[in-house]
Amino acid sequence: MTQPDKEAVKQYLLALQDSICQQLQSEDGSATFIEDSWTRQEGGGGRSRVINDGAVIEKGGVNFSHVFGKQMPASATAHRPELAGRSFEAMGVSLVIHPNNPYVPTSHANVRFFIAEKEGEDPVWWFGGGYDLTPYYGNREDCQHWHRTARNACTPFGDDLYPRLKRWCDEYFYLKHRDEPRGVGGLFFDDFNELGFEQSFAFMRAVGDSYVAAYQPIMARRKNQPFGERERQFQLYRRGRYVEFNLVFDRGTLFGLQTGGRTESILMSLPPLVRWEYDWQPQPGSPEAELTEVYLQPQEWV
Repeated sequence: MTQPDKEAVKQYLLALQDSICQQLQSEDGSATFIEDSWTRQEGGGGRSRVINDGAVIEKGGVNFSHVFGKQMPASATAHRPELAGRSFEAMGVSLVIHPNNPYVPTSHANVRFFIAEKEGEDPVWWFGGGYDLTPYYGNREDCQHWHRTARNACTPFGDDLYPRLKRWCDEYFYLKHRDEPRGVGGLFFDDFNELGFEQSFAFMRAVGDSYVAAYQPIMARRKNQPFGERERQFQLYRRGRYVEFNLVFDRGTLFGLQTGGRTESILMSLPPLVRWEYDWQPQPGSPEAELTEVYLQPQEWV
C-alpha cells in the first residue's frame, strides 16, 4: 500500500491557491487579493486571500489551511466513530466568489485532504471536495458548461464517477428546512480513497484544476450584462439561502469552528450584503420565479 505523501499534497494546494487567485484577479481586472497569514495555537495555520469591491467580484476569498491536532473533532468523527482518539492533519483550499452582477452566479469550491494516525496502526486518509454553482438568474448555457467541465474532470477516473458525485452534490447542498436546493450543483465527494493514494490524489487535482475552467467563462459572459435594482434586491434575498446553508449544514464550517480555526477565514464565505423578507414570493411567470420552478429542479445538465 502506497503511503500518503502529505508534503506533495500541501505543495499542490499552495500552488492551486496561487493559480486560482491569479486567474480570478485577471478576470476581475480591478481589485487584487490581499493576503493574511495566520497560525493556530493548537497546531498549523494558513493563508487567507480576500478580494473586495472589484469590477466583477463584490467579495471573494481563496483560503489555504493546514491544521493538525491530537484529537479528531466531533464533526469528523460523527460518521467515522472509529477515528476517535487519533491525531489528525487536515489541509485544503476553499473558496467562495460573490459577484456584483446578479447575472453572474456565486460559486464555491474546495479540495481537501485528511489523515488520521495512531501509533502502531496504518494511517486512515481520504480526499474530499468539489464545486457547486448558485445562480440568481438561471441560464442553461452556463449550467451546461459548468456540468460539462465537471464531467470531463471525472471521466478519466471512471464513467460512473460524475453521475455519482453530481447526485451527492445535489443531496448535500440541499436546505432541508426550505425543501429546496441551494443551487444547480456540480460535484461533491468525501471520504474518497477508493483509487489508492496516487490516483485519488490525481482525481483531487483534476477537480481543483478544472474549477477556473468551469467558472471563468461564465463570469466573462455575464459580467457586463445590464441589471437594475430589482435584480440586485433579488440577488440579496437569495444570498440568504447561501448564509443559511453555510451556518446550519456545511461540514467545512463546522469542522473549522470545532477545531479552533480562524473565525475570520472560516466565515469569509459569507456575502457582504444579504437580506431576508418575510414570506416573500416571486411574481408568477417572472425570471425570479423561473429560478426555483426551472433551474433548481433536479435534472441532468449534460
